[in-house]
Amino acid sequence: MDPIPVAVLADLAPQGVLRAAINLGNPVLAQTGPDGEPQGVSVVLASALAHELGVALELVTYDAAGKVFAALATSAWNVAFMAIEPVRAEQIAFSAPYVIIEGTYLLAQASPWQQVAELDRPEVRIAVGKGAAYDLYLSRTLKHAQLVRAETSAEAITLFLEQGLDAAAGVRQPLLAAAAANPAYRVLAGHFTAIHQAMAVPREKTAGAAYVREFVERCKANGLVLQALQRSGQGDVTLAPSA
Repeated sequence: MDPIPVAVLADLAPQGVLRAAINLGNPVLAQTGPDGEPQGVSVVLASALAHELGVALELVTYDAAGKVFAALATSAWNVAFMAIEPVRAEQIAFSAPYVIIEGTYLLAQASPWQQVAELDRPEVRIAVGKGAAYDLYLSRTLKHAQLVRAETSAEAITLFLEQGLDAAAGVRQPLLAAAAANPAYRVLAGHFTAIHQAMAVPREKTAGAAYVREFVERCKANGLVLQALQRSGQGDVTLAPSA
């Protein structure tokens, strides 16, 4: 492989360390392993990138995507794993997506709604994780329903259950887990958005962003992304196509 350009190393590992933001609030991307350490597709990609660059890796963990984005202001990380969103794109350069997941609703079995569009009513209150991709999406698209924000996606499910809200919005997989743990609840089959998960670099880091875009495409093509998803028990999500 050709030597890594100096500008790329300056953008991604300025002190010889790649600091990768890992969002443990999205179990499709990352989970806490049996040894207490982060694991999952985002950790695998971060490790592969650090190895390719020939630098050390530091994992900076968060429990919500909104907190990852907020940490951009303090330069706490060099690369992150986030959903592509117009609000974020003002400050972040995204790769093409490497995985696509669905945003949908958890609601009570007794609820009358069968389709996601039916919940956009003035009387409906929906719990969301503050700053999550689906919070940003629903904030733009809902015309009538009220969003009730929790600090994290996991806390949004708790808020929904404890306050008797009409629904909890979130990533399908953790919502299905919540419904499986309590038969009084169900997850709608449809989805209100397809969430495109990508690698993210601060927007001004142009050399690093270009390198990361190419890196993600190689990792999709060589099977690394799919293998990492399968090993972490997330093989049911959709692998994004080549850009």
